[in-house]
This record gives sequence, C-alpha cells and structure tokens, in this order.
Amino acid sequence: MPRARFRLGLVLALGLAGLSPWSAATVSAVDGRGTQVHLPLPASRVVGLTPHAVEMLYAIGAGGNLVGRVEYADWPKAAQSLPSVGSYSGLSLEAVLALRPQLVVVWGSGTSPRDVARLRQLGIPLFVSEPRTLPAVAAEMEALGVLTGHAASARTAATQYRNRLAQLAAANVGKRRLRVFWQLNETPLMTASGQQFMSHLLTLCGGDNVFAALSGLTPMVSTEAVLAARPEVMLAQGGMASLAHWRRWPSLPAVRHQTLYAVPADETSRPGPRLVEGAEAVCRVLDTARQGG
Repeated sequence: MPRARFRLGLVLALGLAGLSPWSAATVSAVDGRGTQVHLPLPASRVVGLTPHAVEMLYAIGAGGNLVGRVEYADWPKAAQSLPSVGSYSGLSLEAVLALRPQLVVVWGSGTSPRDVARLRQLGIPLFVSEPRTLPAVAAEMEALGVLTGHAASARTAATQYRNRLAQLAAANVGKRRLRVFWQLNETPLMTASGQQFMSHLLTLCGGDNVFAALSGLTPMVSTEAVLAARPEVMLAQGGMASLAHWRRWPSLPAVRHQTLYAVPADETSRPGPRLVEGAEAVCRVLDTARQGG
C-alpha cells in the first residue's frame, strides 16, 4: 500500500475510534470565521492553502514552520522552494497528508468546500482564514502567531501593519471624495462590492465604491451599469490594457479626465501583510486623480 494511503487510512481509523492525535489542547486562537482552534502544542508543521496566509506566516516569523503550500503561493521568494500540494486545478489530499501537518490554513471563500470537509473528516486542525476587512489581517496574523509559537513577533508585525494603516487614514482625512469603479475582471465584467476588502482600501483613501451596495464579494456588472454610475476614477489590477475599452465613452468622467489607473495586483488582491502597500498605492493614484489626472 502506498505510504500516503496508509497514513490516510491510519488517520481515518484514529478519527473513527475517537483517538485523534490532535486532541488535548494547550494553545488556542480564534480563526477568521470566529472558530476557536485548539492545538496540543504550537504547530511546527504548517501547510498553507492560500497565498495571503503564506505571506502572513512569513511576516510573523513563522516561515520556517511551513512545510507545504499551493503552487500560486509564490511570495516571498522563499515560499517557492516549498513542496506544492495543489494548484488552481485542485488539491492533492495525499500530498497534504504526506507532509504530516499539525495545522492547515485554508481560505474560507477560496478553498474548495469539498476539500475543507475532507480535511476536517481526517481530524486535521484547520485555521480558516477570511480577512474581509483591513483590521482582520492583523488579527489573523496574531492568531497564527499564537498557533505557531511566534506570538511576540506576530504582535510586532501586526502593530507595524496597524500603524501604517492609521497613518494612511490620518493623511486622507478631509480629502475630496471620489467615485471609483474597481474593475476586477474584464470578461465577464466584475467588480468589488462593499463586503470585499478592496472596497475598504477605497474608503481608507477617500474613495467611494460606486458598487458598494451590491451583494456578493465580486459581483458581475453590466457596461450600462458602469456608465450610469459615472465613476470619476477607474482602477484595474496589473495593467492598463483591460481598461482601454472604456475610452469608447469619452463623456465618462474617468475617461474625460484621464483618471484610469492600474494598481499592483498582488498587493491589492491578497489580504495579507502587503495589503498596506496596496493601500498606499491606491491612495497615491486617488491623490493623482484629485490633482487632475
């Protein structure tokens, strides 16, 4: 029998017998869904199934605790040397088990619910990461610090993150507010709702998300809806090419004033420690727009 399948059978047998190897808790923290996560000891073997959580773990000094990642968790560069347990096409449960994790960090709205259910069935402790607000990033960094034995360095990293956000907030008080459309995808046309952390970046920088009232995290919108919203600024992640088609409507305020901007993709789309760098980039382009483009 292959070794990974043997481990899978063993863990299942222990779970059915009520003998989970992760039963007696001595450290605990609350995850992004508000669930208390209990571990017998700080986890020295962690698998990260979301890029932002991998970045959090490195930022708090727990990069050495990581033993596996998903393929697209590619920052910092050191993460690229970790074994991959899956990609956009799916997760290998056997690859996860082969790494003998004491904690697996999943993404509440990104990891497949089926994969999460299978991991729970095996009795592996899970930390569900779901930072939908800017402060939630710092809170999760501190929680992961407790669970990995890096509480002090996590508090330091979280405090630095909070301080930079506070400085940005103070610097943008009283500035003229701008109506902003954030294009997340061109085809189909998608944006961020007010529930999405990207919308919070706009608020921090003195911008108003024109589609904040929509339901869902990344709702689809029509071209007609964007034109009707008359945004003063339009943003896209990564490059300007995806915004080029809006120039067909020269009466659109953002087109008329040439206030279409690209913002860094990873720093604004991954709710991890680099999100504050994304916030700084968004604030800079909104300041440029206020000055006339």
